[in-house]
Amino acid sequence: MIKLLKNVNFINLLKINDFLYDIMFYDEVRDVNIMLLLAKSVLAVFIGFLVSVIFGALFVPFMRKKKAKQVTSKYVKAHQAKSGTPTMGGMIFFISTIITIAAMFLTKKIVITTNLLIVLFVFFGYGLIGFIDDFLKIKYKSNEKGLTRTQKFVAQVFIAIIFFYLYIKSGADTSIEVAALNIHISLGFLYGFFILFMLVGTSNAVNLTDGLDGLAGGLSIICYLIYGMIAWNSPYLAGSNDIAIFCFILVGGLMGFLVFNSHPAKIFMGDTGSLSLGATLATVAILTHREFSLVVIGGVFVIETLSVILQIASVKIRGKRLFPMAPIHHTFEKIGWSETDIVRLFYVVGFILGAGALVYTVWV
Repeated sequence: MIKLLKNVNFINLLKINDFLYDIMFYDEVRDVNIMLLLAKSVLAVFIGFLVSVIFGALFVPFMRKKKAKQVTSKYVKAHQAKSGTPTMGGMIFFISTIITIAAMFLTKKIVITTNLLIVLFVFFGYGLIGFIDDFLKIKYKSNEKGLTRTQKFVAQVFIAIIFFYLYIKSGADTSIEVAALNIHISLGFLYGFFILFMLVGTSNAVNLTDGLDGLAGGLSIICYLIYGMIAWNSPYLAGSNDIAIFCFILVGGLMGFLVFNSHPAKIFMGDTGSLSLGATLATVAILTHREFSLVVIGGVFVIETLSVILQIASVKIRGKRLFPMAPIHHTFEKIGWSETDIVRLFYVVGFILGAGALVYTVWV
């Protein structure tokens, strides 16, 4: 026994003891971190909602007083009664998100990483494009007097270039991957064009969907909630938890916005909201490397966009419409569905698609 004790390396014994301790308490430490992140996420939703409701309660009467009214489409007779409703409501969740991010940063509850900086830059940039577009439409009292397509596209290209520069500087991967199909394609500098395509496509998709009270806002809540949970499960992504927190802050802001935008809407989202929501959603999808999951998570946005594309193609090729009216939500109105029933149906479809994508992305 004495000989054995003499041969024991007590330094190694201490290392083994520390290793066993780490194994024993790893699950407890991990559970504590998860609970802290969950608590921070709940706090983010709550603060985002509270700030949004307070700001909205001040902003809606202000916009009414300024007569910042939206002129509804003359092609949708059911919406003629809505003409005169204030627009630019996207400012409600836009401002609430910026204020909440600033508050959490100053209290050291969140860190501004390069990836979060990219998200905030796109969110602000596209919000600014939408704001200018809405402002011009209000000023000239016409939906045709906003920014031209060329002006919007130039601004979007500029944002995509800055996005790509920051993305490359951070050392991020410039390849796209579809794990289910075992596809891995390195794009190099062409990834910049892919970023532009994602930003433009998704922002326009959300913009097209914003045609019924609460529709785009509610669907965006589902999408950002799903991507927030995906970001939780992205250990290879620098600042993934902070991107998750951003998503939950925006979810809270959108919930507050729906207080004023659900049927009957007291204010419309406008391009200020729809463009920033769509582009930022695409940005989060790119940064979490779940680009193609967006097709499923944002499936309702995709369906709405496809309905417009197919309608235009049918008119050009066949000389007649494929649907009574596009986007597809207007077709449901044409066949007699109430606005609230259409929104509920689209919410359910969006939730099912989002939940399915989350299960596949995180667990499978």
